[in-house]
Amino acid sequence: MKEQSIETIIFDFGGVVIDIDPQITVKKLQELGFEDVSKFQSSEFIDDIVRKFERGIFTPEVFRERIRAFLGMDITDQQLDDAWNALIYDIPAERIEILEQVKENYKMLLLSNSNEIHYDLYVRDLQLRFGYREFDELFHKAYFSFDTHLSKPDSEAYEFIMYQHDLNPAKTLFIDDNEENIKTAKRLGLKTYLLKKPQRIRDIFKNGRLKPDLKIS
Repeated sequence: MKEQSIETIIFDFGGVVIDIDPQITVKKLQELGFEDVSKFQSSEFIDDIVRKFERGIFTPEVFRERIRAFLGMDITDQQLDDAWNALIYDIPAERIEILEQVKENYKMLLLSNSNEIHYDLYVRDLQLRFGYREFDELFHKAYFSFDTHLSKPDSEAYEFIMYQHDLNPAKTLFIDDNEENIKTAKRLGLKTYLLKKPQRIRDIFKNGRLKPDLKIS
């Protein structure tokens, strides 16, 4: 795939633009007295709580109550929010600079599975450290699952953004660090790049353009 044929790049957020480590949240909850960490692998937690929160079905208030009941812990909203947000690292300044350069050469979109509590932290970091009021200023358009009520890897999440921008899949590159998300994008005809650790976006761009030797699939 020649780099010149790519017109639009869709970025994932967590694991691509910022670094995350869910184990830090687990550790914070353990410090608050939670012991059974195996519960975080259950469908009750992933599908019935996290994904519903990411899709905006649960408000932050409902999510907090569901989490407290799930964990069997009597903790304050602030304690829960602090632990929930602990997995998020600050947005690296270098990546903001790279994205600004990329935006000069491509239509640049964001497609993120995220929830309202994490989003409030993201946007505060973006505002205070980089001067952007919202992600729609950094990207041409940003889509967060809690707002669209659609989440990856469901095909509707990709189709929504494709139809909104009348994208040509063959000229659109989707970058994500999750293989399941990549598989759905490929099935819909999008070009894809799986960003694997320790790779960072600086490794796939040069002067705001995709590196010509990048193995896009």
